[in-house]
Amino acid sequence: MEILPFKISVLIFVRDGQGRHLMIRRKKAPNQNCWSPIGGKLEMAIGESPFECACREAKEEVGIDLVPADLHLFGMVSERGYEGSGHWLMFLFDCKKTMNRVPATIDEGNFEFFEREEIDKIAIPPSDNILVWPVYDKYARAGTFCAYRAQCGGNSLPERIVDEEIGVPGQ
Repeated sequence: MEILPFKISVLIFVRDGQGRHLMIRRKKAPNQNCWSPIGGKLEMAIGESPFECACREAKEEVGIDLVPADLHLFGMVSERGYEGSGHWLMFLFDCKKTMNRVPATIDEGNFEFFEREEIDKIAIPPSDNILVWPVYDKYARAGTFCAYRAQCGGNSLPERIVDEEIGVPGQ
């Protein structure tokens, strides 16, 4: 198995009062020129937690002040070999606070709100169709949680392998 760096990040799913999702069109890798929820990498050298990172990134990227109680952790995904450049552990947060303005463009990209159905038709990272949005639909909306993993890279899209689900009806 190839030795690659391991990175830890967060994605924050922010909506407006109409339920539309705030997305950033990224100017930089990973996911350059694709639309994604806001987020970023943990500052591991200072021991930043995923909740602290999500609050910091929300403030830095879109100017919204959050505290951990404003967030619901609905997913944790381990992506092995993403884009052949590294392994990622991502924490997925649903934001309970709404934001009703399009933030100013930043050096990382520009923002826009999208209806959930529109997101399936815009340029998003191909793996997000498997690893991010179906998990959001099933777990964030229900207030539940899922830990899962995926082998990325190669010539095919990754498969989502669920390690644990919490709070899912029928479990």
